Amino acid sequence: RGITSRADVRRNMSAEAARALITGLVASHGVKLRRFLLLKLRNAADVPDILQEVYLRMLRVPNVESIRSPEAYLFTVAQHVVQQHGLKQSATPPSVELSEMLSSARAVPDVDPVLDLDAQQCLEQLQAELDRLPPKLRATFLLHRRDGLSLEEIAQRLGTSLPMVKKNLMQALVQLRQRLERG
Repeated sequence: RGITSRADVRRNMSAEAARALITGLVASHGVKLRRFLLLKLRNAADVPDILQEVYLRMLRVPNVESIRSPEAYLFTVAQHVVQQHGLKQSATPPSVELSEMLSSARAVPDVDPVLDLDAQQCLEQLQAELDRLPPKLRATFLLHRRDGLSLEEIAQRLGTSLPMVKKNLMQALVQLRQRLERG
């Protein structure tokens, strides 16, 4: 194959060290990590995918020898993956629910068509303004107002602090109010 450079040798050793580290962590902390993820995630079906992502990220660590506490690092990576997963799940706009509201409103007999059109326009404007919110603000707002989660539950689900959840919710409310009053 030819002459291999020192960098190639180091990279191969590092990849082997990463695999050995992951194998050891799976053996020693796999059950504990699975329990941790089950507590953090709403949907238990997401656990295998999140576990795989955690292990893949651990394999991508360039210098595993520099990790002082592999268990703490593993759970920190897991927390970050859960947080990103929660943001992705929460950031999807509830367009289906709004359209369901519109269709159920139309199903009611003897509805004034002017009021129906006005309600439809209000919902469309609300959806447009929700889509314009930054992902963290939108996620916080929807988890609180749509899903009925408490601020503490939102903080846990998004992996953030309670004061940050309060701040994000207030910013979302202020931005929505300002935009809807202008529109």
